[in-house]
Amino acid sequence: MTIKALLGVSSASEKKLKSAIKNIFGFSPGNIFLYQQALRHKSASIVRKNGQKINNERQEYLGDAILGAVVADYLFKRFPNKDEGFLTEMRSKIVSRSSLNRLAAKLGIHELIRFSSADNRILKTAGGNAFEAFVGAMYLDKGYDFTHKILAKRILKVHFDIDELVSSEISYKSKIIEWAQKEKVELKFIIISEDSVKGQKEYTVSVSVNEKPIAQSVDYSIKGAENLAAEKAWTILFS
Repeated sequence: MTIKALLGVSSASEKKLKSAIKNIFGFSPGNIFLYQQALRHKSASIVRKNGQKINNERQEYLGDAILGAVVADYLFKRFPNKDEGFLTEMRSKIVSRSSLNRLAAKLGIHELIRFSSADNRILKTAGGNAFEAFVGAMYLDKGYDFTHKILAKRILKVHFDIDELVSSEISYKSKIIEWAQKEKVELKFIIISEDSVKGQKEYTVSVSVNEKPIAQSVDYSIKGAENLAAEKAWTILFS
């Protein structure tokens, strides 16, 4: 059975998707089946006779790498006098899971994704994943130079306020949660203790990865303790 038959692609759905891609990204796709697959969430996977699963996970992997390269090149040229640390932080802000989820919602990509479940946990992350898969499909269909041009002109310049991103702060809790989601590891924030010091509460929070404690911190609010512990854990894991 052909990929087209497995995907259940009709002329009407092809036409609708081509129109959506043209409206959102400004180009007409060549191999429409690449984009159909990019918008098929793993919850709606189709399994072939040989056991191969048809969904967007492989394209998501590819798109993540392509998007990261394009953003790195864009920032390198935009900020010729900034150091590696600044460029890395800026790239993280742009390609973070929360940022891509917001972008996907803004572009209307959620409406194009095929699910087999409407679980809210899936809906929260599916948009950003599908956007990365779409980038992978575009690369396979049109090549790197074309993909670079579309992302730079239609996405980065239009949908990201770079100057605002420069001044915004990174939440280490958000960063480590996004990393855990991407790497599919179990992340937990655990309140170890709640003490009263001179009439003011202090909270001790621990961060664990796959049940292994990584770091802990103390603050006068749970949110503050979580972010401090997340920053410590981030430094331990990636420094």
